[in-house]
Amino acid sequence: QLQLVESGGGLVQPGGSLRLSCAASGFTLNYYSIGWFRQAPGKEREGVSSISSSARAGNCVDSVKGRFTISRDNAKNMVYLQMNSLVPEDTGVYYCAVGRYSCLARDYDYWGQGTRVTVSS
Repeated sequence: QLQLVESGGGLVQPGGSLRLSCAASGFTLNYYSIGWFRQAPGKEREGVSSISSSARAGNCVDSVKGRFTISRDNAKNMVYLQMNSLVPEDTGVYYCAVGRYSCLARDYDYWGQGTRVTVSS
């Protein structure tokens, strides 16, 4: 059974860092593009970063450029999102998804359950 599981979320103070992990089971991530999305309370889900099967990576929103880095470890079947210099506006539930290299949720077919990130003092 194909499954994605996110981990690494939690409560962090402004300026802090977190590394989110996306683990896949039931299939190999190597051949797929992976996206990280987030949904803040009362807002729509938005793309954060995406990485292709060839490790081409990009951020989807200007607010995370220079702070968030997406990466993948095909040997471990994992994708990561390193988040630095976190601000309260980064608060939300973060999801990883498998699909086409894109920042649009509609281009992704399989989703994890999400991990919550709260940035607060």
